[in-house]
Amino acid sequence: MRCAALMLILGLMSSFALVAADNALTPAEVEQGWILLWDGKTEYGWEWHGDARWKVEDGLLKSDGGANGWLGTTTSFGDYELTLDFRTAVDGNSGVFLRSAREGEPHKTGYELQIFNRQPEGYNTGSLVYYAKAQPAQFIGGQWNSYHVRAVGERFVVKLNGREVLDVNDSSHSAGVIGLQYNKDKPVEFRNIKLKPLGLSPLFNGQDLSGWQKVDRPNSDAVHEWSVRDGILHVEKGAGQLETEKAFKNLVLQLAIKTNPPSADHHPNSGVFFRAEKGVFWSGYESQIRNEFSDGDRTKPVDTGTGGLYFYVPARRVIPNDGEFFHKTLVAYGRHTAIWINGIQTADWDDPRPPGNNARRQAKLDSGVLSLQAHDPTTNLDFKDIRAAELAER
Repeated sequence: MRCAALMLILGLMSSFALVAADNALTPAEVEQGWILLWDGKTEYGWEWHGDARWKVEDGLLKSDGGANGWLGTTTSFGDYELTLDFRTAVDGNSGVFLRSAREGEPHKTGYELQIFNRQPEGYNTGSLVYYAKAQPAQFIGGQWNSYHVRAVGERFVVKLNGREVLDVNDSSHSAGVIGLQYNKDKPVEFRNIKLKPLGLSPLFNGQDLSGWQKVDRPNSDAVHEWSVRDGILHVEKGAGQLETEKAFKNLVLQLAIKTNPPSADHHPNSGVFFRAEKGVFWSGYESQIRNEFSDGDRTKPVDTGTGGLYFYVPARRVIPNDGEFFHKTLVAYGRHTAIWINGIQTADWDDPRPPGNNARRQAKLDSGVLSLQAHDPTTNLDFKDIRAAELAER
């Protein structure tokens, strides 16, 4: 009996471990490519629109004052799964904006997923306002409710509290930001805002270097060695790069990376370049890979740090450790770039410079290849699960 009871307790503990705490991801979700749109502590990666007043309190993102307005991500997404929890009074009136523009009226530039049980024209909770009406459904006032949205191409599938309430096709908007609405005198709270990009295609087949091209450093006899073993892309030495044959303009990229330090006091230095010029050494924007920080403080990365954009914006904090695979998500849309490491956003930047072809001096807004950097003779890294998608124009 004691053995059976112990096994039951261990089983329950294991089950609980698979459920994330509020505003966090489980290890399984990180592996699957989920990211936190809201970190549970700050408004990083979000921007105010209108006159609503937003605040972070007790692990909740809420608005209960000011005039009408909305809070939107600075990052645009195309195809995705989105989950979130919301709570408002039974007469509450709010919404979640999908694929909206950063400027303008979000219910017109994108879609508004309704949070309002008695909308006068029948676009009640679960509907895409003025686009498609949901099956009869109501959120529970004063309690936490959940939305699960799957947006792929022109198809939208919406679940409210686990029940499907909408399955519709509409091609009006292809990409845009996520937004949270506040209507005057209708307090609303949100938590657990998570997104998984969909529609990404593998760039690495796990067997050989098909689809990639090795590029040497000009006028150098430095050697960089790329190999594939056990489904992992491995690189040693440098300087050089391995670039894709395929080019991307607006993209979402996901990959797993491991840095293998030669000693405890050395942190390999590398990067992932995007919108790079084909065959040109270390061109384009560089999302740095360097798990080194100062004074034991992970909010003070050396150089830009893993998760930052080299030259432009340092990582908010260095999240990964050497010797362990970590997961990177990068979204570049127009002038905006955002990066997540293990699902936590580490960079958010709009390039303010005039457009041109040199990303070191200008805003490079046209398409370019992706490349993995072999930085120097001490380079020793592994890459896997490399996949990407072109984000559609709005």
